[in-house]
Parts: sequence; structure tokens; C-alpha cells
Amino acid sequence: MTMFTPEETTAILLSLKVAVAASLASLPFGIVVGWLLARGRFFGKSLLDALVHLPLVLPPVVVGYALLVWLGNNGAGGRFLAEAFGISVAFRWTGAALASAIMGFPLMVRSIRLSIEAVDRRLEQAASTLGAGRLRVFFTITLPLAWPGLVAGVVLAFAKALGEFGATITFVSNIPGETQTLSSAMYGLMQVPGGEAGIWRLAAVAVAISLLALLASEWLVRRQRRGEHD
Repeated sequence: MTMFTPEETTAILLSLKVAVAASLASLPFGIVVGWLLARGRFFGKSLLDALVHLPLVLPPVVVGYALLVWLGNNGAGGRFLAEAFGISVAFRWTGAALASAIMGFPLMVRSIRLSIEAVDRRLEQAASTLGAGRLRVFFTITLPLAWPGLVAGVVLAFAKALGEFGATITFVSNIPGETQTLSSAMYGLMQVPGGEAGIWRLAAVAVAISLLALLASEWLVRRQRRGEHD
């Protein structure tokens, strides 16, 4: 007898796929936006900061509904993606990854921004005076020194994606085998008499995965710091 039912195993694997895709796909954008907010000086910076953090204060259902209206099969964005690229994200696991990425993006950006702000600007200026261009300074000085913030941002986004519910169920529904993640599977079990055992099993898995992710990020950060001191 296996510990999990086939439906629970599918939900666990799908949740991992969604969380990994959401956190890794949003990382390049998180680095760019984090750097802009930490180092940039431009008109509308405060507005950009507010827009980035908007998903933190909005009800997740609002984000999911906005995605459904815009990127649904009848939405302008959804029709464009379907006609131009043959891509559909509504009611698919890719849509769940997109919704989860949006909800976790503010946490990632904040972590990266704080880490970049903590980098000593004198080191960047010294590299510039030695002839390094802005991109080279960023990739050889700023990014390596901000590494702990990047790791923390990815872990936070991963954990948020793993537990996201409101935005995903609104945008992609709760389709077993396609969009049913850990959270939506637990919600489904709540509607079934005798589903408590399954809920506890899935909750234990969610806690274990999140704990492992946190421990892994702590190990990576400590390893990077030891490398700096060697």
C-alpha cells in the first residue's frame, strides 16, 4: 500500500513543477526590477515600486480574475497568444505557474533589492575607475555580492508558489492532473467526507518541501560566504 493516492502524487509533482517554473522564470525579471529599484534614478520609480508590491495587498482572487479576463480564451491577451504563437495558459499548469509567479514576485524583488542595496558602492565605483563597464560591474561585482539575496528571493517565491491558492484556482480552476496543486487538492478533500487523512498527508508534504527549500538556501548562502573568506 502506497502512502499517497495516485491523485495526491500527481498533485504533489504538479505543485513542484509549478513552483520551480514560477520561481526560475521570474528570477531574471526579479533581478532587473530589484536592481532598478535599488540603483536606478528615474521618474516613476515610486509607481513601479507600488505596482511590483501590489499583489501583496490585493486579494489573490482579484489577481486571478484579472488574469482570466485578460489571458483567458476570450481575453485580448489570450486570443493574441493563441493566434500568434498557439499558446494557451488558461486552465493549464502554465497558467498556474504564471499566477504563482505574479503572487511571489514582490517577495523575490524585495529580497533582491535589499541585497543589492547592501553592496558597497565603493567596490562598484572602484571597478568602474579601472575600466569596467556597467554590465561587467554588475555581473562581476554586484551580482556575486548580492547572491544571498537572490537565493532568498528564489526560495521565497518558490514557497509562495507552492502554497498559492486564490489566484491559481480562479485563473486555472482545480482540474485533477492538469491544474490541481497541493493547495487546491487539499481544498477538494475538504469537500469530501473522510478527507482529513489526505489533507494531513498533503500538509505534511508541503511543510517538508518548504523546510527542505529553506535549509538548502541556508546551506548555499553559507557556502558562498565561506568561499568569500577563503
